[in-house]
Amino acid sequence: MNKSHLLYLLKSIDQDLLPGLQIESVNPRDPIKIKYLPPPWRLLGKGNYAAVVDHPDYPKCVVKIYAPGRPGYEEEVEVYRRLGSHPAFSECLYAADGFLVLKRLDGITLYDCMHRGLPIPQQVIQDIDEALDYARSRGLYPHDVHGRNVMMHQGRGLVVDISDFLHQEACSKWNDLKKAYYWLYRPLLRPLRLRVPYSALNMLRKSYRLVTSFKTLCCQLVFKFLYFKR
Repeated sequence: MNKSHLLYLLKSIDQDLLPGLQIESVNPRDPIKIKYLPPPWRLLGKGNYAAVVDHPDYPKCVVKIYAPGRPGYEEEVEVYRRLGSHPAFSECLYAADGFLVLKRLDGITLYDCMHRGLPIPQQVIQDIDEALDYARSRGLYPHDVHGRNVMMHQGRGLVVDISDFLHQEACSKWNDLKKAYYWLYRPLLRPLRLRVPYSALNMLRKSYRLVTSFKTLCCQLVFKFLYFKR
């Protein structure tokens, strides 16, 4: 996007989007609520802290807006600053007052690929691996990388959500997804081109959360036992 187009977009954000937008986060564990979004702005997605919208006149950009009182904005700006320009990541074109203008990434999430029965080439997994290694080389800590946060576009891998890349605690989600890809998806699911219902995917996602929470609890108990045994 050239500078003049960006200025027009920022003018629309300042004059049309922000004054009319009604957004709130009632519970930090639940997705935010959009009570009103001024037309022709369109809602693309929402999380627990922020929403992503776009404008039909600016198809190469999206705007991410944080709900009032929710954390993460400053951290996300810093992550994009460290990442700079990389083909597997978006770029932050402008940031101020709790919103970011980001380069649009086109594609389909691996989660939706499973639902539609679309083949996921090994190159996609390798691209994401390389992108995460690049992020580590920039002093970041890839975190919360899962099937809904990575995409495939024209056979290449993309990383969509980098908002938690300053969190230094260990996160095994991507490594676990890779194991499922090589042990389950490639030998069994891909040849059959199975379409996995969202209900089954959600059940797997919730089961994974329970298992990982149980493993974390067990590790904590073992650590406390060994500590107090001394």
